[in-house]
Amino acid sequence: MKKTTFLLPIVVIVLAAALSSVFIVDERQKAMVLQFGRVVSIKEEPGLAFKLPLIQEVVRYDDRILSRDVDPLEVTPLDDRRLVVDAFARYRITSVEQFREATGASGDQAISTAGTRLDSILRASTREILGSVTSGDILSSDRAALMQRIRDAAFPEAQKLGLEIIDVRLKRTDLPRQNLDATFARMRAERERAAADEIARGNEAAQRVRAQADRTRVEITSDATRQSEITRGEADARRNAIFADAYGADEEFFRFYRSLTAYQKALLSGNSTMVMSPDSEFFDYLKSDQGASRAAE
Repeated sequence: MKKTTFLLPIVVIVLAAALSSVFIVDERQKAMVLQFGRVVSIKEEPGLAFKLPLIQEVVRYDDRILSRDVDPLEVTPLDDRRLVVDAFARYRITSVEQFREATGASGDQAISTAGTRLDSILRASTREILGSVTSGDILSSDRAALMQRIRDAAFPEAQKLGLEIIDVRLKRTDLPRQNLDATFARMRAERERAAADEIARGNEAAQRVRAQADRTRVEITSDATRQSEITRGEADARRNAIFADAYGADEEFFRFYRSLTAYQKALLSGNSTMVMSPDSEFFDYLKSDQGASRAAE
């Protein structure tokens, strides 16, 4: 009984030491074994690994592909047309020992520190590469070569941090706000000028059509007036010929007819007052025997 009581704490201590000496390396991580701050070993393969209990500690680093968004930066291409570029990069930790030495930290703090330094590297490479081409090359849809050049330019500096840059992408490439407003104003002015040209050409065409229509109207009106005058002249000539024939056939009848026409036009409703001499020739046929008998009736 005394022997069991003595051995039990020893067994517990041995088991605790054995368990603390074993650790698991996840397939998504790399592990670094440190002894008093000095790197003892690096475990990159997933599975079980061992360390000295109490003396050694394990620091883990992400072995997955990480992403870093670069803050928007303004670049000036060869044609001095300023652009605002928004990019991001994908990278991974290739050397955890070098990564620890460069960042001086571990865990999330190391990732944050490395991201800040990587951001500076990418910004410098982006400015350098995009500053060596024109804005047309940057704004074109085929700019994969530029992104590859940015990645290659940033690669050596990233290696010093223990990082490997896998890819760099330009998400957005725009003009600065002031340049954008100026460009929109210029585009608007060009469209307004084009619209004014179209309106002027339309007014010119309308004037030509209107002038042609007016000329056609005058020609048609003139021709119609000429035809009507001809027809009226022929009708007057024919009427005069009829009157002349009638006058020649019976002069007395013609005078009688002309007097009746005069009476018809003069003695209308409303013409109640006439001032003339009673022995005027106008009343010759009214004072005749035929006219008197007709008036009596």
